[in-house]
Amino acid sequence: MSDAVQPTAAEVRAAAEAVKAALDRHLAAVERRTGDDDPDVYEAFNELAAAAEEYDELLYDRYDEVTPFEIPGGDDTLPPYTGPEEPNALSVVIRRDYAVVEPQRLLAQAQRVEAVEEDGATASEGFDAAAGTVHGALGVLFGEFEPDEIATRHKEFGLEEGDSTLWVTAADEPAEPGEWLETPFESIDPQRVVCRFDVSAVFDEDADDDDLDDDLGPDGEIDSLDPLDADR
Repeated sequence: MSDAVQPTAAEVRAAAEAVKAALDRHLAAVERRTGDDDPDVYEAFNELAAAAEEYDELLYDRYDEVTPFEIPGGDDTLPPYTGPEEPNALSVVIRRDYAVVEPQRLLAQAQRVEAVEEDGATASEGFDAAAGTVHGALGVLFGEFEPDEIATRHKEFGLEEGDSTLWVTAADEPAEPGEWLETPFESIDPQRVVCRFDVSAVFDEDADDDDLDDDLGPDGEIDSLDPLDADR
């Protein structure tokens, strides 16, 4: 980083003071908490995480030094929770990404489903139906199997898992039947997210690097590894 864009020493010092103040606010909120889901504690936690992250970045940019802080991923992208303390309803929003890595396997599985549904149709007859194209095959399979079953058996369908996330949001009352079906994702309020669970290969990169470091010998070469299991 060039000197022109480096933070000043005063900016780094101010960020450090902000961390100290955020620590005091967090401790005070914890000391007067009213329950496990106290919104003041949640807000103080997020403020402390943001202050620590800012200080960490400025410290590195100015002095090429790091802190021992680990900033939790995901939570700092959400605003403080402002939903009901005792929700009467909840919504679970799930996104799972897949890559189509074996189209022929996908087509074959969809053709089998169509053959059963058509009560004796041959695979070649099924190929001329919806399962004859990749987008048609996806429609057949996702129409036949539950999303959780596809997640479990994705390799059988020629798919490869990508990132996934699950958000649980709180509500005062259940939605009316059909109320949100036209726009199912537009009514999500980040301030009502109770919890979220993210799965991504990026979370495994640091662990993989640590494993590689463990395998390196004193000369920097990889030590001998145990044989892989037969099913791997």
